[in-house]
Amino acid sequence: MSRAVPPRHPAAGSVPSPRRGPLASALRAADIRQAVDRGELELHYQPQVAEDGRTAAMEALLRWHRPDGSRPAPDSFLPLAQHSGLMPRVTAYVLDRAVAQAARWRSRGIRVPVAVNVSPTDVLQFGFAEAVGECLSRQGLPGSALKLEITETIETPHVTEIAAVLDRLTPRGITISLDDFGTGHASLSRLRALPVGELKIDRTFVAGLADDPRDAAVVRYSIGLARELRLTVVAEGVETPPIRDLLFAMGVDLIQGWLVSPALPPEAATSWLIDPAASRSSPVRCDPPSADTR
Repeated sequence: MSRAVPPRHPAAGSVPSPRRGPLASALRAADIRQAVDRGELELHYQPQVAEDGRTAAMEALLRWHRPDGSRPAPDSFLPLAQHSGLMPRVTAYVLDRAVAQAARWRSRGIRVPVAVNVSPTDVLQFGFAEAVGECLSRQGLPGSALKLEITETIETPHVTEIAAVLDRLTPRGITISLDDFGTGHASLSRLRALPVGELKIDRTFVAGLADDPRDAAVVRYSIGLARELRLTVVAEGVETPPIRDLLFAMGVDLIQGWLVSPALPPEAATSWLIDPAASRSSPVRCDPPSADTR
């Protein structure tokens, strides 16, 4: 069931392939700490849409625009944040800004949840459930305004402890999504143990759906399993109309990817939510597609 793929750190999303040159090697933990302090990290938002065109959620994806004009790819700095112990701080930063953006949308009559990526390490931090609740309370939002996407690609033996934390969040109406399904560690065990309401089919299976019978079988199996468990199914990395049509025909609830929209800066994301058709015809500066495309 699982396919071994290189770990994709939470909040990375659609970004260019990481540069393995001087920029990546020169980054230090202090640079990331300073980026958080100075507000250099930005959030872009990628729509998750239903077959009828309805936008069901906006996933918050991290971008770093440095004062010198460079734009390190998330896969070049998030591993450093993880290894240096800064990831919980980065996640708190993302969560705070994403929830604030959801509140701004609600003030304009746009009631769409934001999806925030969190790693098992984040969930296991002391006080995580309380911090999430406080973040929502500060903005006067219900739990239904937030979706937490738990990445599958980071191994952890602490599934029981993670489930206990998440069990304190779901009664608030927060949706728990199992991201990158099928690529990580003990997919079925995690699906059984965690209070999951949504399953995200990884882009590595979606990309080969039309040409590889094995990928098609994994996608079909995942959809069938989600149906039995009464979970919402999201497919990420959708780039072509034939793949979109095939996924909806197979029973996927929501799709996400460059065919729908790249990850958009806040103002452009707001325009998308107001009028998706007009947004498609307006050029927006965003990161180009890559092997890590959603």
